[in-house]
Amino acid sequence: MHEMALCESLVAIIEEQATVEHFCRVHSVSLEVGALAGVEVEALRFGFQVVSQGTVAEGAELKILPSKVFARCPLCGAQELMLPPSGSCLQCGAKLHMTGGRELSIKEMEVE
Repeated sequence: MHEMALCESLVAIIEEQATVEHFCRVHSVSLEVGALAGVEVEALRFGFQVVSQGTVAEGAELKILPSKVFARCPLCGAQELMLPPSGSCLQCGAKLHMTGGRELSIKEMEVE
């Protein structure tokens, strides 16, 4: 389960920031997770609870902020909210380039 490894990295980042920013406790972490990030949200929540034990993030609420899939046409500049099944621009037929949907990033932390 790669979610556990993600949680270990997440908690390591939080611990590092706690040292740099001098906070002693995290109340919540808002995590942006793209629809195509390949992350099982419930496994991520569980892993965070397990990995954060004994750290400044123990007991913190993990808030998941889903992000949408965006694609852009390199030829005509059209923007699509979702990648069509064909992967082609609905305007001109060119191959679309993903511009969002694979994110996994900390957006906000509530700390003391």
